[in-house]
Amino acid sequence: MKRVRLPFARGLEVEFADGERAIRQVEELAEEGTWRPVVVFGPEGCGKTSWLRQSVEALKELGFSVIYFNPMTKEFLAEVGVKSVEERALGVLKQASTVHALAGLIGYVIDFAKEAIKLGREKVAVIVDDAFQLTGAHEAALFVKGMLELIEHPPERYERVVAIAATSEGLSRREMGRHRWAELTPMWNMPREGFEELYEKLPSSKPPFDEAWRLTGGNPYLLKELYGVRWRVDRVVEGLAERKDVAPQLHR
Repeated sequence: MKRVRLPFARGLEVEFADGERAIRQVEELAEEGTWRPVVVFGPEGCGKTSWLRQSVEALKELGFSVIYFNPMTKEFLAEVGVKSVEERALGVLKQASTVHALAGLIGYVIDFAKEAIKLGREKVAVIVDDAFQLTGAHEAALFVKGMLELIEHPPERYERVVAIAATSEGLSRREMGRHRWAELTPMWNMPREGFEELYEKLPSSKPPFDEAWRLTGGNPYLLKELYGVRWRVDRVVEGLAERKDVAPQLHR
């Protein structure tokens, strides 16, 4: 199955790593569909977006019509084999001048999925990434409820629906946890084998793998940051401290 290529650093793209495990997870979801929306949560930089992008390609290869929405990167795809629907998805992007405005149009995701089912698409996937921190907790929970309604009360009969959303925002997760509308699934950092696969794709000189593993704990975003500053740990720590407004402390 095709692996997507993802931007890693300036001038460097890498093929999706840990692919076999990720594709196996998608295949398991595709085999029976999701009975409730799957909400994936985890720390920033743990690889949720990369996994979702790989999931889009995998599901298309498995015969699904796919609606993918990521307001942070201004992406709205409706690959359902109907030109008019796909063009309207591009029109949604043109309606919004900011990512916050685009996040407010999240309801179109459900509309396009319903239309795909009405048009006879029997296998439909809905994938939403990184939207809930912009919509707010209550709106996020209502959207997940809308995904559940799509699964349980579709406009026409269908074979399978896969509904996945990802969030790193704790407030939205807690709001969803108050209901039984979704299956909350954690995603932490990459396993050692998959992380090593990503590490081996990096060119030029680099620290031994064990050191990279120790410094990042398997977090691909931290690996990206270290690569971008030529493995200067102090610069990464200082940047993180500045973003979090804390005093940096390095232990050697």
